[in-house]
Amino acid sequence: MSELTDFEKEAKADIREAQKATAAEKANKPWVKRLSLTTWIFIALALGVVAGLALQGTPDIATTYIKPLGTIFLNLIKMIVVPLVIFSMVAGVISLSDIKRVGAIGGKTIAYYLCTTACAIVIGLVIANVLNVGAGYTLSTDELNYEAKEAPSFIDTIVNIFPSNFVQPMSDASMLQIIVIALFFGFGILAAGKKAQPVADFVNGMSEVCIKIMHMIISIAPFGVFGLITPVVATNGPDILLPLLKLILIAYLAMILHMVVVYSGAVKTIAKMGPLTFFKGQMRAMAFAFASASSVGTLPINMECSKKLGVRSEVSSFVLPLGATINMDGTAIYQGVCAIFIAQVFGIDLTIGQQCVIVATAVLSSIGTAGVPGSGMIMLAMVLQSVGLPVEGIALVAGVDRVLDMMRTVVNITGDQSAAVCVNALENRKETRQAAEAAA
Repeated sequence: MSELTDFEKEAKADIREAQKATAAEKANKPWVKRLSLTTWIFIALALGVVAGLALQGTPDIATTYIKPLGTIFLNLIKMIVVPLVIFSMVAGVISLSDIKRVGAIGGKTIAYYLCTTACAIVIGLVIANVLNVGAGYTLSTDELNYEAKEAPSFIDTIVNIFPSNFVQPMSDASMLQIIVIALFFGFGILAAGKKAQPVADFVNGMSEVCIKIMHMIISIAPFGVFGLITPVVATNGPDILLPLLKLILIAYLAMILHMVVVYSGAVKTIAKMGPLTFFKGQMRAMAFAFASASSVGTLPINMECSKKLGVRSEVSSFVLPLGATINMDGTAIYQGVCAIFIAQVFGIDLTIGQQCVIVATAVLSSIGTAGVPGSGMIMLAMVLQSVGLPVEGIALVAGVDRVLDMMRTVVNITGDQSAAVCVNALENRKETRQAAEAAA
């Protein structure tokens, strides 16, 4: 016992020394490098507003010379969306490993994640609609040369999910069809077994490559934000920025409501665990997730909390890593709220059918959302494209993306933990029932 205590003391001392070394290294950097990407995005947003106000008398300068920066940034995002979704989704399916070995746990886990994600996006859409998240200003669609597409019927939507060939959906960036292709290829790789191992390695490698490219693109986000927001303010004035605070508050409200209602109800009903007990045991991971805004980075702490909540390692080691890849409830709420916000700001009415498409796209695309900061904007582009909303609207939320990312990461990792607790309880009941039947 004393050896363990000494080990803990040494570990804490090492952590403190590492923190001091990191702080010292950061202090020695020039102030420009000490600023985070989030800070630079806020600075770019502020500079874009100032530049736009200054150019309101001559908006042609903004649209001719500054807007191309934003256009290039959006083109790069569109470029990486398709390969990112394909490879990260296939890699997520491959992470199931042997379906026979993890079939029971995997089926319950995926079903839970899809159900909670559907609940999340519905809550986000309902709250955003009821509170009119984008009310207060309407952007003229004529000036942006945007024409709203006619919403297809429900049957046509179902039929169009399944592609007739492999290449066309990628060329057209038809996200629902791309997701279906990725799912089928993922299951095919699993079914092929060892013969497909080189393909699996290639997919995992390409998934990492896409994530690195995504990091590169996100690193130039300040320039893109400046290039996108300046012409908007120059041609429309500062009123376009007024709904942003309301957007943040409504998004946070929807996320907190989702955790309190859905997760508390799930752990209470399925695992017979008190919500206060659950959130108390999860608090450390929630705090770290809020600070880091990274689901993957929070995974080790989340697994530690899982042990404290009584989840077996064979369950948590599968459910939590899988959740860090495919379970994105917070991101789903973010996508729903932002989609309604962008639609209302641009003066576009979304039909019930279109909002159902948003639900389907958000649920299926959650599998392809990488658990790293900044990926929300890329996945938001998918949702906007799925219902024909202008991707340029991303500029309106880019400046507050990290603020939203912090809370949605908390929701994501808390959802992972609730799944682990519930699946663990279901597996315990199954084993108890089987033992009783064997004894009888």
